[in-house]
Amino acid sequence: MSLNCWQEVIDDYERLLETDEGYDVIIYAGENENVKELHALSNILCIRSQYFRTALSNEWAKKKDGKFILEKPTISPNIFKIILRFIYCGKIDFTKLEGFELLKLSMAIYELNIQSLIPRIEEYLIKHQYKFLQQNPTRIIETIYQNESFTNLLDFCLNKICEEPEILFDSENFTSLKAPIMELLLNRDDLCLEEIEIWDNLLKWAFAQNPIIPKDVTKWNKEEVTVMERTLHRYIHLVRFYHISSEDFHDKVYPLKEILPKDLINNLLTFYLAPNKRTNIDKQLPRKSKSKCDKYDSVIVNFQHFALFASWIDRKNDNYLEDDIPYNFNLLYRSSRDGNTVAKFYEKIENKGANIVVAKFKNTNQIIGGYNPLDWSGYGIFKFTADSFIFSFKDYKNTDTGKIGRVIKKEDAIYCFGNYHGPTFGSSKNGGSCDIELRSSSNRWRSYPNSYPDIGIPRNYEIENYEVFQVVKKN
Repeated sequence: MSLNCWQEVIDDYERLLETDEGYDVIIYAGENENVKELHALSNILCIRSQYFRTALSNEWAKKKDGKFILEKPTISPNIFKIILRFIYCGKIDFTKLEGFELLKLSMAIYELNIQSLIPRIEEYLIKHQYKFLQQNPTRIIETIYQNESFTNLLDFCLNKICEEPEILFDSENFTSLKAPIMELLLNRDDLCLEEIEIWDNLLKWAFAQNPIIPKDVTKWNKEEVTVMERTLHRYIHLVRFYHISSEDFHDKVYPLKEILPKDLINNLLTFYLAPNKRTNIDKQLPRKSKSKCDKYDSVIVNFQHFALFASWIDRKNDNYLEDDIPYNFNLLYRSSRDGNTVAKFYEKIENKGANIVVAKFKNTNQIIGGYNPLDWSGYGIFKFTADSFIFSFKDYKNTDTGKIGRVIKKEDAIYCFGNYHGPTFGSSKNGGSCDIELRSSSNRWRSYPNSYPDIGIPRNYEIENYEVFQVVKKN
């Protein structure tokens, strides 16, 4: 008979770390006024880490009064304590760290060569820190780019930027992007930008690297032409000029002909002015981006919102990643496309089952909507469900502003009234309007909390556009 008492061993090693007895290693973590002295046992460090095995060898180690001395100014005391706990007893809690602290932990793990932790922290960041990754792509990519161990995290960030380029190219930090990262992105086939937008952004970045050069190219002297030519040289072959319209070529590319290779300009002129000779030009293929960019057919929301809707439908605490979303969201109706009438609404959505309604306010970034797990068929009836909800986003460009209100009065969750009402959530038994209501008589929307919580929807408002998506479980 054999016994495995691993937990006792783990607890004993954790107590050994906390009691600080018999230490022979002094670590000075942090720098300046933030330096703290930490203690450890060299035997444990060397057994668990190749880095410490080397650092505490006779050739490297600095000793004082019989104790090893290590200085790690690049790693904060808090981060080092977390790593020591992992080394001693295999315990680490990523949930106690947020955002940049997790990134600092990642870099410390890489510096100390704790390989077993790298895939785990990558997985945690990707699954649980999506908003942080989305909001700080420049810093994250530049931090991990030189660290070849973080390939999964780098691929994730690059893929998300290619799917939603605005999170990088519209950010304040875009122009500080390092040259190798810019080259890496422009080389991607799946960068979801029109080619003229890529050219515009590349010029914006180049001007930021040379702020004294005027934006008006007609005012450039020879030296300024040379500077801009050198700045852009490594990227020119990555721009797929042949997939830029002739008008944009005329207005935005040809005026900069002095910084472009002469053979490229000659070929582009042939391409645009002599179409019958295009077959002789070796041009790049277009970027393979549109199919993925158009995966979610909405002019109001994007895949982040659908990931959030799916998590709300399934009552998940964490948002789904795009590849894990278990539903298809099929566009049934768009008021700006199909006609903004209740009759058209019912014509497009009747008997189509579960659906999500998304409506954008006029002249603001606010959107509202709701999930109907049943359908809109029926005349003058309330439908019972415990699974419906309404939602509101103060700013549709920021999913963090989203609020959800799950149905309270389940017997009045959904109201169907044929050609008199459009999408209607909740009841109006309070003498006012429903929680979300479109009346065909006025074509104006109204709201009054009753069957759902008050999530800050105005009482009367005008909608610029609204969409309805059929929600279908994937096989």
